[in-house]
Amino acid sequence: MLEIKQRAKQPGVNGVNDSALKAMAKNLVQVRNQRGKMYQTKANLGAVGMQATSMASQVAAASAMGSVTNAMASANKAVDSKEIAKIMNEFTRQNEVMQVREEMMDDALADAFDSEGMEEEADEVTGQVLAELGIEMDQKLVGLDAPQNLPEEEVETSKEEEEALMDALPDLKARLNAL
Repeated sequence: MLEIKQRAKQPGVNGVNDSALKAMAKNLVQVRNQRGKMYQTKANLGAVGMQATSMASQVAAASAMGSVTNAMASANKAVDSKEIAKIMNEFTRQNEVMQVREEMMDDALADAFDSEGMEEEADEVTGQVLAELGIEMDQKLVGLDAPQNLPEEEVETSKEEEEALMDALPDLKARLNAL
């Protein structure tokens, strides 16, 4: 391009300069066109390369699928479906037997441990523990009635009982902790 500008500035015969100038301009246009074509060709080659890579990965995937298919066929030949069905049926039957046995054991344990005598015995043990702690219990605590509009004499008595209980409280706590 620079050469064309320099030649255009040179003095001389117009015919000579014009023909050389035209030849150089044609050459410049051809170089630009070739450069554009080269970029397009490079892009096309890149696209072809990507397609080739994609096709290669598809071929590898198809080959792997073929190998998997062969392995599955071998596995299917090795496994007897009738035998598997027998095993599954036997498993189901044994599972049902186990459930029946479990229900029978639950019923037997419930009968053994859900007796009315058990509650009475538990009440007796509770009574013994409370007796050891110094507390009597029928349906309510004896001696620990809450004051309810009592005459003054009884209020004083209940205050005395309260003081006695407060004095006995550390001893009761010690006995309870000992258990």
